[in-house]
Amino acid sequence: MKFVFTLFLSCVTLCTLAQNRVGHLSIFSEDGDKFQLYLNGELINEEPMANLRVEDLPQPFYNARIVFEDPAKTELKKQRLMIEDVDGNLMDVTYKIKRDKNMSTKMKLNYFSSVPVQPDFIPASNVHVIHYGSPRRNEPGVNMGVNMGGVNIDVSIQDPNMQVTTREQRTYSETHSTQAPAPRGCRNRYAMSGTDFNNALQTVKKQSFDDTRLKVAKQVASANCLSVQQIKQIASELSFEEGKLDFAKFAYDYCTDTKNYFNLNDIFSFSSSVDELTNYISNKQ
Repeated sequence: MKFVFTLFLSCVTLCTLAQNRVGHLSIFSEDGDKFQLYLNGELINEEPMANLRVEDLPQPFYNARIVFEDPAKTELKKQRLMIEDVDGNLMDVTYKIKRDKNMSTKMKLNYFSSVPVQPDFIPASNVHVIHYGSPRRNEPGVNMGVNMGGVNIDVSIQDPNMQVTTREQRTYSETHSTQAPAPRGCRNRYAMSGTDFNNALQTVKKQSFDDTRLKVAKQVASANCLSVQQIKQIASELSFEEGKLDFAKFAYDYCTDTKNYFNLNDIFSFSSSVDELTNYISNKQ
């Protein structure tokens, strides 16, 4: 029994160390169409989902197949879907599914974003997460099933020459984690894409009055996640100090990198505005 426990601890340690050599893949449907994902022919999620994240993928690319819950929608296939960047680093990659403008049943899979893997990343509450562990080698004759903090981990070892795989599946909910993410789960999430943000910024700019610009700016923030630089660009389109401060406070809840919020200080003309924003943030933390 002592040997089995030691073996389990070794397996967990190897899994932890391996996290530095894996990538993650997120796929979401822009219109909420639920789907099943196959990677290299293996079904990843048995229950169709509209927002899926597969963690700890050890390979640089996969052959992907997406089958929709609605059989009328055409399935998607993508050969060599990349998980690594041009330098060979495994990344946290996101793809977006959208419907063809001319054909509601024809679907497209588009690249959305890619960021370095963050070990402490917490997905938003509406994301279905599947952990797909990389293969391990170990001793024969050991079978273990462990539940840790609500996460089921199964380790099956049949032969020393066979690969051992760990597989864990979990769905995040608002009460799942004791470490609460930022409001709406925007911290460490993906900010608006450059194209979408530029379109939103132009909409703000087109408004004739500052009050209307502020209203539109808040609409943009409340429907998306924004980086500090994006918030700064929008706030700079507001003419009055009061409006800039109002938006800076409002947008904090939708910021992906709140640790850099101090970069907003130079949009203000008065030090009192900087102090007020600082106090506001302090009270929220």
